[in-house]
Amino acid sequence: MRVVVSGGSGFLGSHLCEELLRRGDTVYCLDNFSSGRKANIAPLLKRPGFHFVPCDVTERFRFPRTVDAVAHLASPASPSDYHRHPLETLAVGSRGTENMLRLAESQKARFVLASTSEVYGDPAVHPQEEGYWGNVNPIGPRSVYDEAKRFAEALSMAYRRSRGVGTGIVRIFNTYGPRMRPYDGRVISSFIRQALREEPLTIFGDGSQTRSFCYVDDLVQGLVAMLDSDDPGPINLGNPEEHTVRELAELVAGITGSGGGLRRLPLPVDDPLRRRPVITRARETLGWEPRVPLEQGLRRTVDWFVAEARESARAPERAVAAGPS
Repeated sequence: MRVVVSGGSGFLGSHLCEELLRRGDTVYCLDNFSSGRKANIAPLLKRPGFHFVPCDVTERFRFPRTVDAVAHLASPASPSDYHRHPLETLAVGSRGTENMLRLAESQKARFVLASTSEVYGDPAVHPQEEGYWGNVNPIGPRSVYDEAKRFAEALSMAYRRSRGVGTGIVRIFNTYGPRMRPYDGRVISSFIRQALREEPLTIFGDGSQTRSFCYVDDLVQGLVAMLDSDDPGPINLGNPEEHTVRELAELVAGITGSGGGLRRLPLPVDDPLRRRPVITRARETLGWEPRVPLEQGLRRTVDWFVAEARESARAPERAVAAGPS
């Protein structure tokens, strides 16, 4: 297929681009690097079938190529990003989503929205299945992300019902793996960064809140399966295995050999206490379920963080050796 991936230089977007190229698709990566990284797509730039298109999806644009599918992943996704850019987060969830829907409509292409488990808010129902409407504070500090995604879902369904666009919605739960930014504010990247520096691992509250962690390779397979289907969703994509934050901290400390201990801070406002997906629909509709165990995925992620740190340390040495340009 010929696939547009908005937010294609981000953590998840770059892995999706890579997988689509691997199976022989042509990929048009749209991004303005507001939260993505050029380094994420640098290895793809010389590969046949990959095209980078500098683009802010919140602005109207013309796309002259013919495409078969649009994967809309563009959005700040980490707390540090959407707290720092609240208006931009709302804009990409609203105007950005509509611009991508218009592109899909004009091309008669499949459209897949990367939504989030955050639409469930601090859930009063556990575990969370797609029929649950959520418990979101619409004026809280997290609302710029939560409500942007909820609006994007509503907009996608409106285009499907009123204009016949082949839309699909996936709700993505906590995902981790290589290419996470060390300071993106997500719990796994924060723990690994702190552990490798022998710093205390920061736990908010008493650490009893739970999350479900899905390795990025597994998650991308679910996204590809949704692109290939015609199901409207929403479909949960995540690992149904639930862990407390304290368990995660102990596992990261064990893998890294960290002796920095733990540091406790107050629980942030509206931080969900429990989060675990029901993935029955993903299994039955997409034939998808995660396969990488948490410890194995964490070891791969730690290895990547270590390699990145070594590469960063060597960069100044190479610059000095090369001399002035």
